[in-house]
Amino acid sequence: MTTETHGTAPTATGRPPASVELAIGGMTCASCAARIEKKLNRLEGVSATVNFATEKATVRFGEGVSVADLVATVERTGYRAEAPPAPPEPPPSAPDGTTAAPGGEGPEPAAAPQAPTRTQAHAPASAQAPADSRAAARDDVTDALRRRLLVSLVLSAPVVLMAMVPALQFENWQWLSLTLAAPVVVWGALPFHRAAWTNARHGAATMDTLVSLGTLAAFGWSLWALFLGHAGEPGMRHGFDLTVARTDGSSALYLEVAAGVTTFLLLGRYLEAKSKRRAGAALRALLELGAKDVAVLRDGTEVRIPVDRLAVGDHFVVRPGEKIATDGRVVKGASAVDASMLTGESVPVDVAVGDPVTGATVNTSGRLVVEATRVGSDTQLARMAKLVADAQGGKAAVQRLADRVSSVFVPVVLLIAVGTLAGWLLVTGEVTAAFTAAVAVLIIACPCALGLATPTALMVGTGRGAQLGILIKGPEVLESTRRVDTVVLDKTGTVTTGRMALRDVVTADGVDERELLRLAGAVEHASEHPIAQAIATGAAEAVGELPVADHFENAAGLGVRGAVAGRTVLVGRAKLLAAAGIELPDRLAAAKDAAEAEGRTAVVVAWDGAARGVLTVADAVKDTSARAVAELRALGLTPVLLTGDNRAVAESVARAVGIDEVIADVLPEEKVAVVERLRAEGRTVAMVGDGVNDAAALATADLGLAMGTGTDAAIEASDLTLVRGDLRVAADAIRLSRRTLKTIKSNLVWAFGYNVAALPLAAAGLLNPMIAGAAMAFSSVFVVTNSLRLRAFR
Repeated sequence: MTTETHGTAPTATGRPPASVELAIGGMTCASCAARIEKKLNRLEGVSATVNFATEKATVRFGEGVSVADLVATVERTGYRAEAPPAPPEPPPSAPDGTTAAPGGEGPEPAAAPQAPTRTQAHAPASAQAPADSRAAARDDVTDALRRRLLVSLVLSAPVVLMAMVPALQFENWQWLSLTLAAPVVVWGALPFHRAAWTNARHGAATMDTLVSLGTLAAFGWSLWALFLGHAGEPGMRHGFDLTVARTDGSSALYLEVAAGVTTFLLLGRYLEAKSKRRAGAALRALLELGAKDVAVLRDGTEVRIPVDRLAVGDHFVVRPGEKIATDGRVVKGASAVDASMLTGESVPVDVAVGDPVTGATVNTSGRLVVEATRVGSDTQLARMAKLVADAQGGKAAVQRLADRVSSVFVPVVLLIAVGTLAGWLLVTGEVTAAFTAAVAVLIIACPCALGLATPTALMVGTGRGAQLGILIKGPEVLESTRRVDTVVLDKTGTVTTGRMALRDVVTADGVDERELLRLAGAVEHASEHPIAQAIATGAAEAVGELPVADHFENAAGLGVRGAVAGRTVLVGRAKLLAAAGIELPDRLAAAKDAAEAEGRTAVVVAWDGAARGVLTVADAVKDTSARAVAELRALGLTPVLLTGDNRAVAESVARAVGIDEVIADVLPEEKVAVVERLRAEGRTVAMVGDGVNDAAALATADLGLAMGTGTDAAIEASDLTLVRGDLRVAADAIRLSRRTLKTIKSNLVWAFGYNVAALPLAAAGLLNPMIAGAAMAFSSVFVVTNSLRLRAFR
């Protein structure tokens, strides 16, 4: 659970508050996050938010409060806190403004103030070390939980079977049950006991308290019955008397309850830990997107160095197919740059000397020399990584339904147990009967079916989703699907294929279409430009094998020319033809203008001194997109098209698929603002995207859906992944999520209903051990069966 206290006042000196992000350890439920948050906000001048899902606390604090104070406050509350390392101290400056050289050898010239040094450029990489260590620690916790779960499962299964199947109750079976159950209750349930003890020391009670008390009470009762009662006698059997009647408890065993509940809840805790392990994957995917090394020019010679040693002002070389190492400006060469993963622009952008380029984009054709203008944390990629981090840290973790009810259920059960003990002592004066009834209350309240309610439905639902190409990341995702009323669709790669394709061919009078495609395709086949490749591929599909072009020449930013079968062929922009003194006839000029009005790319073809045709290239709409939009509307969702492409392209695509609301010309960082604006209007927003430019918006939205054919950054930042890249699966994903949530809720209603109905019987001393065991088994079977119905989802 994440809550926020706003309005931290400036300090007395007027200095704005500082901020820090603490890694929090030891939280087991949303109430832990709320408790830490409450303690931090009690400090003067502190405003804190604690996110249970990401295990982080974002704290703003003023003068008089240090990071050490914040860490100490968290630790006094009973949890662990880790602050990021302090930045390295700058080297001392000499009186003349120079920087003292290492070892005292004399001054070195001071670096220009606007250009970070190589050490500063390297800082963002080194700053990832704490995140890596936290990820490693989380992996260790998950692996330890897995081992604890597997051992508990192997030991508890025979205990449950022997207790529930009389045919397996051989001579002295109860002592084997004790031998197997003891490690589960003591070692397997240790996380619950430890958390319960921590909460108790700070005057709090959570689900861990009830689990710990219930399992220990069941185990303690069984020990008393075995050693001081009649349960330890050879030949003892669990009876079949299912009537409601008082018992003395001396022959009742609850070892299967203690071991079974522990194993079930360890399963839920393990699934939760696996989900949390992915929390930092989006940032890692973004940071890994950039180039790893770069060819820097040193005195005219190329020297390959790690990208984190790059400094502002360095000149570096980018060959065709390579990623641009950092944000910069072209100082030599011309090419087309594919920026679709960052900007959403489906058409590669032509760049020449003086044009800016962005790090992590791909050079598709010519050789470029680029001057670095921003490095490290100043680059657009780093800023986008920060956007994802902010969005993930600010997204409130949906508190689990069991934890919500337990905030009331746990104290009530404890009060009932104490009241039962006191009531029996006052009315009967029988210590044994009073203790029997009080412990029975704790046992029957122990959430056996509750431990199965969420993980079984989630396992079956996510398993069925995986079969259908839908990956659901965690239970908090499911509640978001229920409330969503608006779905924002990225255009490139989501509604469209994300690949340029030949769409239309318009010929001049008397020109054969096949001849036009054959000659234009032959020349374009020799070019590496994505638009040229789209034309060559479309031409080859239409006419078959293409001839080989001779004397190929690339006109930077304009097009290409070459000789094919004795003809000089020009393919490119109208400016290329104008430079050769060739005019466009009215028919071709109209076709060109019409294509560009729809946001498509028009390429003009000429040979023998005359214009012969216009080829139209565009990002093709997926065949299934229109049907997918209709299915989303049928679920009560309003579709919105969001893209970094120009409005003409966006509106053309929107008309093709049936979307009314279009938001175009949006930069990557503006996509987050668009999602936030829609949410501010009272909408609950789902976002569907596939690119790095969508990652922050996917994390900001109430529900993020990533196309599995997209980038790792988008997939990791999302809540749901659509493996096949088919937009129709988005509607299936929302339907499956809603069905899974409904199943979880019905499971929880049954589990709590069972506990509430049985509590009065336990308090009255009418709880027959066999009734309790049979009812608990039936409750668990009901929950599992109800969850298995999800396998039939279509």
